[in-house]
Amino acid sequence: MKKSGIINAQLAGYIAGLGHKDTFMIGDGGMPIPKGVPIVDLALCGGVPTFVQTMDAVLGEAEVEFYTLAEEIVEKNPALLKYIEEKLSGVEHEMIPHEDLKVMSKDVKFAIRTGEFTPYPNIILRAGVAFPA
Repeated sequence: MKKSGIINAQLAGYIAGLGHKDTFMIGDGGMPIPKGVPIVDLALCGGVPTFVQTMDAVLGEAEVEFYTLAEEIVEKNPALLKYIEEKLSGVEHEMIPHEDLKVMSKDVKFAIRTGEFTPYPNIILRAGVAFPA
């Protein structure tokens, strides 16, 4: 039995399978996942698990070199934006309209669905390399 970190077998396997430059998404309970994109559905009920809980667990296991957010988060969810900026301090990023983020999500390797019910807690992460250059 795995002793620590992510114990969800499906999610642990997807993270282990990430290669450099692969993208994946963490989204809220209502984010539409494009047809054909594998979903790790962690949502149990509204608020469980939260985006923050999920992001903390994922970042404990995945190297991230870039991320994309919906620009609407600036106005609609500044507290979550602050958390993301602190958690991914120094990581390059971009902000695009939410509708464009939905389009971009069709190319992710997999999507993680949380139980988050706040505005715009959706992020596309690009895998980096975990060894020194």
